[in-house]
Amino acid sequence: MAERDTAITAFIEAAGWGAAQRFPLAGDASFRRYCRLQRDGGNAMLMDAPPPQEDVRPYLAVARHLSDLGFSAPAILAADETQGLLLIEDFGDGTYTRLFARGEGEEPLYQLAVDVLIELHRRFTPQNATWLPPYDDTRLLNEAALLVDWYMPAITGESVADSVREEYLAIWRDLLPVARAVPSSLVLRDYHVDNLMRIPGRDGLDACGLLDFQDAVLGPVTYDLVSLLEDSRRDVSPWLAASLTARYLKAFPDLDHGTFEASYAVMGAQRHCKVVGIFTRLCRRDGKPVYLKHIPRLWRLIAEDLQHPALAPVKTWLDRHIPPALRLVPKENP
Repeated sequence: MAERDTAITAFIEAAGWGAAQRFPLAGDASFRRYCRLQRDGGNAMLMDAPPPQEDVRPYLAVARHLSDLGFSAPAILAADETQGLLLIEDFGDGTYTRLFARGEGEEPLYQLAVDVLIELHRRFTPQNATWLPPYDDTRLLNEAALLVDWYMPAITGESVADSVREEYLAIWRDLLPVARAVPSSLVLRDYHVDNLMRIPGRDGLDACGLLDFQDAVLGPVTYDLVSLLEDSRRDVSPWLAASLTARYLKAFPDLDHGTFEASYAVMGAQRHCKVVGIFTRLCRRDGKPVYLKHIPRLWRLIAEDLQHPALAPVKTWLDRHIPPALRLVPKENP
């Protein structure tokens, strides 16, 4: 830790912020740490992303590409890719989560977030981002597998048979073409209220600050809308979700609604199964049980997505292997 602190101090000094005061911020589910720097009335944000657990190069690539497209990603003030240290623009404290907690109205902020997605999907061209990894079968199936690899053993106390695991993945493998039947675009992956900000002094789409996009991929346009409207951390009312989905679809009149709805349901169920596994892993492996409280909401969201006919095989499998009586919150300590 002392060696890391020395590297951080040297990086900050080289960037011209050596005299700044440091204010550590609360951590998240990753290995990254953040610290606000203040000097002479100006602020910057230090991202400490220690290798090999973290790699800042994808973050840099996506941040620069978003900025080139005209969106409000934090400007890069200084970077040391080898050490995993970045000094970035500080957007302040106005995350959507905090704004809602202060009583701000939901609809305008959610509309802004959807409008950013609409414009992103209009402006982004895959040919101009060939470095972006695809959201391929391997990645999607590995994510879906987190449910059987972490959640099921935590609930049942037993390892999952290989045949049961393979049957589960085979179902998802057959469903992925349904998810991909919509156009592909830049998928930010964690597009939700904790990672969206309102930036003071900016208007229109520029007012929406984007955070935590280092895991971006090229994938279905439905994915980020699912992340926003079927949020694992907070409830979004059905009428608001329907209104915002209609707002998105109105912007793309050539997009077949039935195809979109099927892709949305598949991506939603896949994401929620993944996140149930991730939240269980965060507790069991990383000692972070705080996320377990969201698992009941995730199971409700899964049940809603399973109403789509395309997901009938997933529903059958879940009812057999994780029936409603077993859809519990795992114990913190096994």
